[in-house]
Amino acid sequence: IVVYESHWGNTAAIARAIAEGIGPEARALSTAEAQGEALREVDLLVAGSPLLGFRLPTETMVKGLSNQMGQGPAPDLSHPPMSVWLDALPRGRGRAAAYETRIWWSPGSAAKAILARLERAGYTPVAKAERFIVQGKFGPLKEGEVDRARRWGAELAQAFARLGSKVTILA
Repeated sequence: IVVYESHWGNTAAIARAIAEGIGPEARALSTAEAQGEALREVDLLVAGSPLLGFRLPTETMVKGLSNQMGQGPAPDLSHPPMSVWLDALPRGRGRAAAYETRIWWSPGSAAKAILARLERAGYTPVAKAERFIVQGKFGPLKEGEVDRARRWGAELAQAFARLGSKVTILA
């Protein structure tokens, strides 16, 4: 299972590619879908969001996206921000990884904030936070990023397998 916050489809596309790289048992879910039973007995949790305002988006920031209508494609506001999802995440004991989508020059990191919050929830990192590049504010993804995400997913599965654990993943 791959958990993501995505407003223009870029982070969702990366989540799906990571899940493909992990293997056929993994699937990508939005923060709205990754609730309750989907979180039971998770061994590896990979979570990602876009970098907005040089950080992990807050609920206020996401609500503000609706005020930018007409400045680009309409954002998908149908799922909670990653920060809200992380606040409600039950304590776990598995492994974790995190990623973000961003324009290449942005300072700050949503992925590092996600990984730190996953650690506080009891998950141990299996990889460093990863960044995937979006061209412009709304996308598209930089050429080759989906393939790179797929490879990173495979690397996560291999790192997790080296730990001798069964792969059940949220990303």
